[in-house]
Amino acid sequence: MKFNEMTYARPDIDKVKEDFEKLLKDFSKAENAETQLNIINNVNKIRNNVSSMQTIASIRNSIDSNDKFYDEEMSFFDKVNPEIQEVNTKFYKELINSKFRPELEKTLGKHIFNIATLEIKTFDKKIMKDLQKENEYVTKYNKLTSSAKIMFEGKERNLAGMTPFMQNKNREIRKQASIALWGWFEQNSKELDEIYDILVKTRTTIAHKLGYKNFVKLGYDRLGRSDYNTEMVANYRKQIKELIVPLAIELRQRQAKRIGIKSLKSYDESFLFNSGNPDPIGNSSEIIQNAKKMYNEMSEETKEFFNFMLDNNLMDLETKKGKRPGGYCTYIPDYKAPFIFSNFNGTRGDVDVLTHEAGHAFQSFRSRNYSTPEYQFPTLEACEIHSMSMEFIAWPWMKNFFGENTEKYKFVHLSDSLLFLPYGACVDEFQHFIYENPEATPKQRKSKWIELTKIYMPWRDYDGIKFAEEGGIWQKQLHIYCVPFYYIDYTLAQVCALQFWKKDRENHEKAWNDYLTLCNAGGSKSFVELVKLANLKLPFNDGCIAEVIKPIKQYLDSIDDTKM
Repeated sequence: MKFNEMTYARPDIDKVKEDFEKLLKDFSKAENAETQLNIINNVNKIRNNVSSMQTIASIRNSIDSNDKFYDEEMSFFDKVNPEIQEVNTKFYKELINSKFRPELEKTLGKHIFNIATLEIKTFDKKIMKDLQKENEYVTKYNKLTSSAKIMFEGKERNLAGMTPFMQNKNREIRKQASIALWGWFEQNSKELDEIYDILVKTRTTIAHKLGYKNFVKLGYDRLGRSDYNTEMVANYRKQIKELIVPLAIELRQRQAKRIGIKSLKSYDESFLFNSGNPDPIGNSSEIIQNAKKMYNEMSEETKEFFNFMLDNNLMDLETKKGKRPGGYCTYIPDYKAPFIFSNFNGTRGDVDVLTHEAGHAFQSFRSRNYSTPEYQFPTLEACEIHSMSMEFIAWPWMKNFFGENTEKYKFVHLSDSLLFLPYGACVDEFQHFIYENPEATPKQRKSKWIELTKIYMPWRDYDGIKFAEEGGIWQKQLHIYCVPFYYIDYTLAQVCALQFWKKDRENHEKAWNDYLTLCNAGGSKSFVELVKLANLKLPFNDGCIAEVIKPIKQYLDSIDDTKM
């Protein structure tokens, strides 16, 4: 069914709870595993329907944040999601305590029981109002940033609309665009600080009520991290400081040299070549047609997937007034349909976001027949392997998108993949500080950001832009507000995706088979298990990053970027 034809109806939460209670009573009285499995299927039908309605409302709200109907529907879900979580937790408790658990594990797999155990740890009825408050302020942040109106060059623009100006060949335009962008954040800094302060304190309160020392471990448990911990992540960040930061400094020095400036400023970082950044050929419809050609040629599996997306209008890609910033992929269970949301702006990011989100969508399409909703997507760091690896698997088709600038694009794409790792690790260490010190003032938070920036991005120079120099730029990173501790997942996945880059260059068929195996597994295994299943090395392990970056550095060093 086409997305615009999908029916939305607000779920009757009282009816949902009533049906749940009846099914759970039947579950506890069941006399065999087969009966319990049938009841689980009925429970999942209810859960999938509620999830589908929320997802449809969320997508339509993202496409037009000014639509009052869907704005009110999202407010409704903010209020009732904790109640939905409560009944889900009751189901999880019945599941893990089933007297037929060994038989259930044979059919459902063991991982759902790990997921259920963590979900039970992270929810209690006594935190219901706190969760509603957390949802409310996440929504406030999203509303504030999506309503951004920045007057620039005689026209009102949103945050995404400023990106092309940040990459303009004219250095003064880049600087003025940067001043305008951070000027908007400075004007709204007080509200942004207040929203974040409430979120941090609310999350800390939730953690204490659940018996956690602070929100850090709760944040990890919420993300379903069942087989790694903060110490392993800290060791991973240490490798980034020691091995990636020096390489990133070298790449920034190469950039300054090739664009002909002595001192690289923050507003120069997105400008990569005097000959122009590698922007895609053609308009958005041509990009989509090139993507169709690519996925038709890549494999029978991707051909089936992408035609399904096109036939059912399951993508909304162009930026427009009132549209929320960013890009994402989500999934509508009742229709077994992924959906891709983006904000095309004429830059190479249009191709990156399309291949990236298509990686997510392809995985969920391949996992659509799992009857367990939790297996539709894996945990977030594993999810990002599909998306980031797809960006590299798509390399042989980049000529269709970039023409004579293809090699330039590849150089930039690979360079940016490395340059991203220090930023991602910086965001993560910053969040650990935040939730280990929840009483820190807005000024102290910003001071910590400055301190960490000097460690992870020592080249960064804001050239007198006040808000940035005072440590406020993290407020543009929606993950810090909306999904705490998620951001390191991108970097973990990036290290895995770079392994796919290497594998694909050595043996495409083997690399594709490993990738397909990973996608087919969906969320049926933990992150560590999925990495092993795909024949990848774990990023936490000493030596992994050193091994990953060796062939990448050789590739980058072999290219004379000054001639691009």
